[in-house]
Amino acid sequence: MTSEMITHDGGCHCKNVRWRVQSPASVVAWQCNCSDCAMRGNTHFIVPYERFELLGESQKFLTTYTFGTHTAKHTFCKVCGITSFYTPKSNPDGIAITYKCVDPGTLAHVEIKHFDGLNWENSHKSTGISSCSKK
Repeated sequence: MTSEMITHDGGCHCKNVRWRVQSPASVVAWQCNCSDCAMRGNTHFIVPYERFELLGESQKFLTTYTFGTHTAKHTFCKVCGITSFYTPKSNPDGIAITYKCVDPGTLAHVEIKHFDGLNWENSHKSTGISSCSKK
């Protein structure tokens, strides 16, 4: 996979939350089976925080849910309820982008890998996911 950075735009269903992210056109997305991701059906790719930009007045439409260690910040739109991005427990220095919330046309390839959130510590050590938010 190429590591050349391109711009991806995306956001929530009602379009009140909009963002821009820099990442390759080909990404590795993580399908997690933790209690939250499994219920939402979330599959995300992770970028360093510095490569993410919230656009316009998006902040006023966001709310955040946390549980357990409160490290993950499950951010979602107050209007439509979509989690188009959030701060993952695995990478608190990064942003997890729900790949299906990226506007069509810029993601060329998505490789989906499994993250065993039910056995979080073992999966975190064995998958290398923590490197995804590093520059």
